Amino acid sequence: MSSADRPHDVTKHILGPHIIGQRVVVRRVLRGETGPSGGPALTDLLGTCLSWGDGVCVVQPETGPAVTIALADIVSGKPVPPRPSARHRVTPLAAQRRALALWPDLTTEPLGDWTLRHSPTSTARRANSVLAVAPSGVDGDFERVVEFYASRTGRPIAAVLPDSPEDALFRGHGWVLESNDADTLFQIAPVAQAMRSLRGSRQARPSVETASYDEDGDVVTVHLGERALGVAAYGDDWVGFRGIEVAPEHRRQGLGVAVMAALLDWGAERGATTAYLQVLGDNVAALGLYERLGFVTHHAYRYLAPPTSTTGRPT
Repeated sequence: MSSADRPHDVTKHILGPHIIGQRVVVRRVLRGETGPSGGPALTDLLGTCLSWGDGVCVVQPETGPAVTIALADIVSGKPVPPRPSARHRVTPLAAQRRALALWPDLTTEPLGDWTLRHSPTSTARRANSVLAVAPSGVDGDFERVVEFYASRTGRPIAAVLPDSPEDALFRGHGWVLESNDADTLFQIAPVAQAMRSLRGSRQARPSVETASYDEDGDVVTVHLGERALGVAAYGDDWVGFRGIEVAPEHRRQGLGVAVMAALLDWGAERGATTAYLQVLGDNVAALGLYERLGFVTHHAYRYLAPPTSTTGRPT
């Protein structure tokens, strides 16, 4: 019998040795079982191909033991995209709420699924804006935002996802990009991967040894003398970074990398498995560094505010 005459010939699908290590879906015959129509029973298996050869394919499903499939039993199959990691399945809203830990003196007020944020000590937009990255579910949400910030900062700011209904809502009231900045990228990385990348950096080693740590609960400020500093916060096995600064006269010496190494060490000691930070999308130098450490963009967001007059006041 020729291979073309075999009912479930392996040559009729796109699988083969090239799929080893890839996530695949395989449809196969269940020998000895009958399907609803009276023909052979078929089943689909989703998992990672561990091996291909000697007449069998071994697939490791996401749960349970590996499955050995005779190549002659394969009806169809194809590679499929890798399943996003658990950290990437976190919604933008949940990720942003984790980042509230970076501002220990932050006062917040819920407005449905929006969060009104205000810091008495910081002027940063992340600490003084409404977090509106999902529908609020509350009537009159826009008016309540304006009222909240009128008595505090005088100028309301909204953090929204690009091209979202919330983006359209605030723009519909005449709001524009605050400071005309590029969108901000919320980036995440596995702590273990970032630490492995930093171990290969000679710049990080000597400075970390001389770092000083000023801890306040789950927030730490790391100082490398008067040359550089950075802030990290831990919560729910995530560690976030902000305010990494290097004195102008000490730049291009790897001190920013050294601060990152010290902050990652601190987070790892507390059990953090995911690191996050936020960076402007046009900051090419910073994005290059973070990419080398394994950071990828989880989501982008932007700040909107009412347009200002020539006096700097809202119009």
